[in-house]
Amino acid sequence: MRAATATGSGRSAPAARTAPPGEPRDLAIGADDIPRVLRRCRALVRPALEEAVGRLHPWVGEMAAYSFGWCEAGGAPAVASGGKGVRQALAVLGAEAAGAPGRAGVAAAVAVELVHTFSLLHDDIMDGDADRRGRPTVWKAYGTGPAVLAGDALFALAVETLAAQPRGAEAVRTLSAALGELVRGQADDLLFADRPWTGPERVRPDEYRAMAERKTGALLGCAAALGAVLGGAGPGTAAALDRAGRHLGVAFQIVDDVLGIWGDPRVTGKPVHGDLRERKKTFPVLVALGSPLGGRVAALLETGDAPETAAALIEEAGGRSEAMTEAGRHLTAVETALAGAPLATGAADDLRSLLAYLVRRDT
Repeated sequence: MRAATATGSGRSAPAARTAPPGEPRDLAIGADDIPRVLRRCRALVRPALEEAVGRLHPWVGEMAAYSFGWCEAGGAPAVASGGKGVRQALAVLGAEAAGAPGRAGVAAAVAVELVHTFSLLHDDIMDGDADRRGRPTVWKAYGTGPAVLAGDALFALAVETLAAQPRGAEAVRTLSAALGELVRGQADDLLFADRPWTGPERVRPDEYRAMAERKTGALLGCAAALGAVLGGAGPGTAAALDRAGRHLGVAFQIVDDVLGIWGDPRVTGKPVHGDLRERKKTFPVLVALGSPLGGRVAALLETGDAPETAAALIEEAGGRSEAMTEAGRHLTAVETALAGAPLATGAADDLRSLLAYLVRRDT
């Protein structure tokens, strides 16, 4: 998505627990205090995010508020909750890692949250997804055209927010570059669906890694780097945070793929074997397709009629274990990136804890 000894809030960072034998150290960092980190960052960002959304056309602003979980369709107060606010937290922590107070990263946090939500609005339309976080997606609640318009408005608002900052030109360039990569990653992901399960044209794991870095990692890296930029960091620190976020994005996506097949639906809120029923070419699937069992896996996936059998075969072929190993590799790369930059100690520890939490999540 880094030399003082405390976070910008004045609180020391949570300590990491010791990894059990055989468990990667990054995966072993405790997550008990992470909700505190997220709550602290969201409380800092929420007023500025609400103020920004309040500048939109009222109807567009209502759709934005609905997408953030602040209201129901029609504007009534919401009982739904929004997302965790991971990207905005990375921006705040990026500023703190640069030695600045967390408030220095608020504009970056607002911008990346707006862009992330813009991408979700458009992504839901492209994928035909009718539900998100337990209620209708914006295009289902308001219509396709209005949802496209709301997404466009959020992107424009993000640029406006950054452009008003002291290092606005640099910040806008950083965000624009990340968005360009996000679009490339989304294009690759859409094209993967039309490629065959087997043969020389099949999707390979290295292609998937590149897609995940662009589609998921670019904005996570951008969030942390933008916070650092607005916190006064030099290019080396911002680049290190960007590298960390990119590797995090790959790990995050791969763990999400594992949950999409084997996650507990009572915890994830997603149907068991949901990704197999939707015939998605996720990382565990691609690993299994490249194994000696690949032909049998492909035959099951072609029909999508036996997801439980397919899940067992993918696991037997090494798809699940290799996916978690790959996620661990990228977490090691995150740590390498963080260790190579002069980051404020407390904020850097908060960043490490947050990054580890994201790939150990249940949702």
